[in-house]
Amino acid sequence: MTLNLRVMAPNRIVWNSEAQEIILSTNSGQIGILPNHAPLLTALDIGVMKVRINSDWCTMALMGGFAMIENNQLTILVNEAEKGSDINLEEAQQTFDLAQESLNQATGKKQTIEANLAFQRAKARLEAVKANSSSAYN
Repeated sequence: MTLNLRVMAPNRIVWNSEAQEIILSTNSGQIGILPNHAPLLTALDIGVMKVRINSDWCTMALMGGFAMIENNQLTILVNEAEKGSDINLEEAQQTFDLAQESLNQATGKKQTIEANLAFQRAKARLEAVKANSSSAYN
């Protein structure tokens, strides 16, 4: 038995396929979703979604949004998403390092909030590409 997974950003459908298992980062922690999951509507945090298709794991960096599970259909609406396989590791590492430096140097409330958001996004992208190439998910 499988789940139908659809990930939609404002300008495109990012993912539309079947999956056996999905792990999401929600605002209250990570959740695992298997076929016949109870209906659920939840807010998503910036983080990595892990998807198992047969015996292979894929990752995707999600930049916040909402997920609705009903009748083995998981619909995810996100602000932005990027498949781990589409992310360049060196570029993601460089962006992460710059975001971390900006966060450490942030002064003032607004600058700290903006730097923290950029750091979370960079961290999600880096984790997605690293997990995608890791043997733990392949």
